[in-house]
Amino acid sequence: MSQLDPTLDPTLELSLAAPRRLRGRVRIPGWLVLLVRNRKSLTGLVMVAFVVVIALIAPLISVAHPNDFNILATRQAPSWNHLFGTTDQGSDIFSQVVLGARRSLLLGAAAGALATVLAATLGITAAYAGGIVDDVVNFLINVFLTIPAIPLLIVVSGYLKSRGMGTMILVLALVLWAFEARILRGQALLLKSRDFVQAAKVAGESTGRVVFSELMPNMISRIAAAFVLVFYIALLTDAGLEFLGLGDQSVTSWGVTLYWAQTNSTVLQGEWWPFFFPGAALAFTVLGLVLILAGIDEVSNPRLRTEKTERRGLLRALFGGRLVARTSS
Repeated sequence: MSQLDPTLDPTLELSLAAPRRLRGRVRIPGWLVLLVRNRKSLTGLVMVAFVVVIALIAPLISVAHPNDFNILATRQAPSWNHLFGTTDQGSDIFSQVVLGARRSLLLGAAAGALATVLAATLGITAAYAGGIVDDVVNFLINVFLTIPAIPLLIVVSGYLKSRGMGTMILVLALVLWAFEARILRGQALLLKSRDFVQAAKVAGESTGRVVFSELMPNMISRIAAAFVLVFYIALLTDAGLEFLGLGDQSVTSWGVTLYWAQTNSTVLQGEWWPFFFPGAALAFTVLGLVLILAGIDEVSNPRLRTEKTERRGLLRALFGGRLVARTSS
């Protein structure tokens, strides 16, 4: 029943793309085809996939336990024996980075997923139900948007007795859901008035079927973008809290590695590698997620692709005209 022209709402093209067939029975979802064809999202997917693979095989490629002390190998610069160097206690930084990727990625993905579920559930429910439900949810969204996220996280983390992964996931998700909830609520309000949703209601479809079969499939691109956005914000926020000493310092993660590097004043002693490699791993992952988000925006919004095509055409015409002028002269 969902018959909607994607040109009317540019955020729908990603969800309406037809599945492609690959080698017989294997089907590739249309949204994945569009993402792979986009250069930015493809580059980001490759970067994030590389980090995920490294995290999965980390126990196989790490050369030592990340917290082992070795007084015979303290403060060594990067070399073949220690690719990322060692700390002032002799711990291998390469092992800390690859094993720390597991916790950092898992925490960011889980916080992003939980925040996205909260945002989608509350945002779509508020838009579809309307009335007092919409007023209450909108009030909660405004409250969470008014409170500064970083100071709130610092205060909450300072008072928490347990700073394990589950606690940090819950705290990050509760702080980061409101922004995306407002966006998803606005898009659901737009779709709610469309003819295909009204036709489903007139046909006697249940509320659950209208929401899950009509509204959510046409919001899949925005929901995916919400997950990626909260994912990398959670990565950066968690690393920042751990860097400030507000995380669980007994675990191995990129933020904890940075915390011990600044605690031991490694840069003041001329040792750049304890800071550089975990920071570079975090920046590399966030850059990949940002590229995926940019690709989703371009794929789901034809206007961005049109502007990009027009710029390319203008550049080709400009440089082509110069080339013709030089040839004729």
